[in-house]
Amino acid sequence: MDCLFCKIVAGDIPARKFYEDEQVIAFHDIHPQAPVHFLLIPKKHIRTFNDLEEDDKALLGHITYTAQRLAKELGCEGGFRMVMNCNPLAGQSVYHIHMHVLGQRQMAWPPG
Repeated sequence: MDCLFCKIVAGDIPARKFYEDEQVIAFHDIHPQAPVHFLLIPKKHIRTFNDLEEDDKALLGHITYTAQRLAKELGCEGGFRMVMNCNPLAGQSVYHIHMHVLGQRQMAWPPG
């Protein structure tokens, strides 16, 4: 198993986890870009957004719902950004789908 996030799911690599259920894990980003910056990853390995299958629709809904609930719990009611990158051109660096959730700072559009 070479996937960094699969190793976090398996407990082989530590992470600052603050939420876990049967489908996902949430942990704080090691290089935060906002006062609140966490990652939400599925326990199921899916390499990129392009690798999603029909059966993954419910999982994506769960990721999205859980992200907004956790963002609110961390004090981001005034606004937050949810980002999922796909492949190198979009900035994906870990090949296991994941959502960045950032909040408690003013965001700009378009992003840098």
